[in-house]
Amino acid sequence: MGMNSEYVEIEPARAAVDALEGPVLIEFGAPWCGHCRAVQPWLAGVMDGFPAIRHLKIEDGPGRRLGRSFHVKLWPTLVLLKQGVETGRLVRPVDEQQIRSLLLQSIE
Repeated sequence: MGMNSEYVEIEPARAAVDALEGPVLIEFGAPWCGHCRAVQPWLAGVMDGFPAIRHLKIEDGPGRRLGRSFHVKLWPTLVLLKQGVETGRLVRPVDEQQIRSLLLQSIE
């Protein structure tokens, strides 16, 4: 599955996200966000080691319902789901190890 490099502007419905099978990493952010851009090399490096995890890169902002349904307040926010249930979350990760630790939860 691998990492997506572009933010999706049209967000999926929450019900569609909750119905996804297997582990899913949702990345909420914006293409102009400095914190979001800083995380991209770390995320790319870690995602290569977890090919079974689906990556959804969702552009967030005012009026975006999906981010609000996950109570996103800061970017980037990474939410790990397994069978539609949140199993972990990171807000503004500071290194690759934090991201790797989050993704390891998908195989526990």
